[in-house]
Amino acid sequence: MSPKKKIREDFIRNILAERGSVSVGSLAETLDVSMQTIRRDLDKLSASENWHRAYGRISVAKSLLNTPFELRASTNLKGKQAIAEVTAAQIPNGSTIFISIGSTPLEVSKALLSKRDLTVITNNLGAALTLGNETSNRILIPGGEIRLPDKDIIGEETEQFFDRFRAEFAIFGVGGVAKDGGLLDFHPAEVQARLKMKEHSSKSILVLDSSKFIRHAPAAGDNITNLDLVICDNPGPTPTSNLILSLKNKAADAKFIGMVFNINDYEDNLNIAISKNKAFYKSITCSILGMGLDGHTASLFPNSKEVYTDDSI
Repeated sequence: MSPKKKIREDFIRNILAERGSVSVGSLAETLDVSMQTIRRDLDKLSASENWHRAYGRISVAKSLLNTPFELRASTNLKGKQAIAEVTAAQIPNGSTIFISIGSTPLEVSKALLSKRDLTVITNNLGAALTLGNETSNRILIPGGEIRLPDKDIIGEETEQFFDRFRAEFAIFGVGGVAKDGGLLDFHPAEVQARLKMKEHSSKSILVLDSSKFIRHAPAAGDNITNLDLVICDNPGPTPTSNLILSLKNKAADAKFIGMVFNINDYEDNLNIAISKNKAFYKSITCSILGMGLDGHTASLFPNSKEVYTDDSI
């Protein structure tokens, strides 16, 4: 295959992945070749790709296309709004966040209007416009062509855009979740943008409503078990929810150490706890602190002797 022919074929694949459909005439004009040349290219590619040709256009098969955005946005709206509220509660004022494309991340952007001084880095034009209503926010979006009717931006320029930034949180959705926990989208460019967000963030947050557990999409990348936080309205009795449950059940292997011996005298209780579990305390490499309803954590205060004295802890 000649280098020029390979360039044309790669371009056609990429443009269809991004847009879903394109006219033969626009391909010929963009690539500066004749209609006959484009038709020969399409004859060859259509034999191996799941494409449909009709009325001077080439389109990805309907089975590989996403549901229209307006329909997705109105599907399980209450569930998405509940997800959005929980997600927004994870984000402090002044945070730097990535927000991906999709209807659920769009709902999250609406819930984030309760926050202030956010730096928002997104290829979701709807999220950018929504959070732009809060004037203390800083909004950054990539250049390129807006994909309609989704009102988002994907492609190589978008991947390069996310490479230039670092964020505390990456908030993203997916097109579907496979039985093995694989994360699915409808275009490879969507997957790559999502992976860039995760790579360059301190905490990854997947937001998805329960319909995604029974939804297929052709482009795969990453796995639900590799994420920091998954927020869902109701996983339901699906193979993937069983996978999540199996991960939770790993906690069954943990060793639990009692700390309560004298509820009437906390100093005496502390002395007993230290005495009974001294060897265990010396082996601690990580402490996970719980917080009570009053906002206080079960922690050791700075300068307390237990922090610095070898014969205590």
